[in-house]
Amino acid sequence: MTDVVVVGAGVIGLACARRAQRMGWRVTLLDRDFEGDRASHGNAGGIAVSESTPIAVSGFSLKAARWLLDPLGPLAIRLRHAPRLLPWLRVFNQVGRPEHFRRISHALAALNQRVFDDLLPMLADLGLGGQLHRRGALTVYESDAAYAADAAEWEWKRELGVRWSHLPAADLRALEPSLAPVFRHAVLLEDWAHVDDPMNIVRALRERVQNDGGRLITADVTAISLDDAARPAALDRAGRRHAGDRVIVAAGAWSGTLAQSVGDRVLLESERGYNTTLPAAAGMLDREVIFAERKFVATPLAVGLRIGGAAEFAGLAAPPNYRRSDALLALARRYLPGMDERGARRWMGNRPATPDSLPVIGPSPHSSRLLYAFGHGHLGLTQAATTGAILGSLLAGEDPGIDLAPYSITRFNKANPLC
Repeated sequence: MTDVVVVGAGVIGLACARRAQRMGWRVTLLDRDFEGDRASHGNAGGIAVSESTPIAVSGFSLKAARWLLDPLGPLAIRLRHAPRLLPWLRVFNQVGRPEHFRRISHALAALNQRVFDDLLPMLADLGLGGQLHRRGALTVYESDAAYAADAAEWEWKRELGVRWSHLPAADLRALEPSLAPVFRHAVLLEDWAHVDDPMNIVRALRERVQNDGGRLITADVTAISLDDAARPAALDRAGRRHAGDRVIVAAGAWSGTLAQSVGDRVLLESERGYNTTLPAAAGMLDREVIFAERKFVATPLAVGLRIGGAAEFAGLAAPPNYRRSDALLALARRYLPGMDERGARRWMGNRPATPDSLPVIGPSPHSSRLLYAFGHGHLGLTQAATTGAILGSLLAGEDPGIDLAPYSITRFNKANPLC
């Protein structure tokens, strides 16, 4: 039996570990804190298969500049972190160019188009099929101008295979009567889904891996070693060496340092997201609602109504600024009148973000025995099962059924990673 060492016990690492295990690999899973919080635990819970365009603000528009001046706005950069962010921003600022935007969109769509083919079997394996709700999602607009401004992107998404339909205000009120009657337009995203609680999936994957013989070792991995060409190893802070026939780096926002330890350059940032979960408001909506102009979402999870969004760049070590959660909740009060806030729970997570919105999936150029699976940004839960299936194909030496060139870490070795 061959061994695979997986670094990272978020939903991506766990999906890879479980896929490998089902293929007959002996799995060792390493994480600094298996019960600790992470982006996989507190995300919005959406299976966002329609998100096939990169998250970028071309040229940093005047609107984005205004956001940056507001410490509680939808986009914030802490001044102390800004110098370190500049190389990432330089590439991010080019993503909106038509030639890059279209290529990246096709690469995202290639992953998202197979999400349910991979996700449904994974949930069935875990006994969680009933926790997936395929009711679509709604993007809502307060003004005619905002809806018109997004029209070209909606048509582009239709070309990419996204199924959506426009809803007039009366139809929106019939679908979601709890929303304030201020929205003039809505877009129904027909293939979007949401889960009862993303934490359930993380726990079920971890338990299944462990119950089926996987070893879970608490380890703060600081580097990867390729000294033994046949047995790459993860090295931890305690001086231990965890070797396997293959090593998979799936440590989320912490993966960049590990890749760089073997000479693989990557542009990876923590895009910190905030939310508040309201247990007493769990039944207020039937499906996820995306508030287009205000840049936040509300998802009806089994554990409560989750109000989340925004992006903050502050690095991995900065303390949370929970005033951002409070600001999102204040916005939600305007659009969900009567929302019951008893027992509210605030949260912050580090999304692993690349500047081109594409994950890093595939082998290191330094060793085919070192595999990467990180950088999924807002789409970790959405693309976890698909990433696990792709890594499973690579472990088996099989064709993954998708061109992996757009997701290769080697793109960051170029003078311009978008070329």
